[in-house]
Amino acid sequence: MIGRLSGLIAEKNPPRILLDVGGVGYELDVPMSTFYNLPGIGERTTLLTHFAVREDGHFLYGFLDEAERFAFRQLLKIAGIGARTALSVLSGLSVGDLAAAVARQEIGRLMKIPGIGKKTAERLLLELKGKLAEAGGPAPGVAGGDARDDILNALLALGYNDKEANAALRQLPADVATADGIRQALKLLSKV
Repeated sequence: MIGRLSGLIAEKNPPRILLDVGGVGYELDVPMSTFYNLPGIGERTTLLTHFAVREDGHFLYGFLDEAERFAFRQLLKIAGIGARTALSVLSGLSVGDLAAAVARQEIGRLMKIPGIGKKTAERLLLELKGKLAEAGGPAPGVAGGDARDDILNALLALGYNDKEANAALRQLPADVATADGIRQALKLLSKV
């Protein structure tokens, strides 16, 4: 099994990259969250991998961190979720956002991901419950970056769209508490 690859990026064609490892080119499919954080062509990188053998071929999937690979593997364990859907989920939400959506049972956030309908979103919420905390996802009610997640989710629940909520969130202090952050964000949004 191939667990990690280090080499030079030879090609980048979303969602696939070609990684040159000692003269051997490995094709890897990566979620867009990994793709956008990769260095440029010709630069060195290290990716954690998931190697899959199916009837129609051998496939490598690459991830920048263990949390993302763990979440990918948890998604693959769900009946009816294949690698393409798992990559789509991780491209649409960070691991922390996915863990928060599952913890709060936010079906709407999952349904915004292309290819995820209501039934699939319900299955994801059911099957992933309690499993993503190990991936380093947020635990509800924890201070810090999670306060920002709570503020964002509160604004979305109040009917603001992603663009409005994120714009308000960017204007808040980095260490804002959840309750204060929601109040401040609502004041900012009421001025628009």
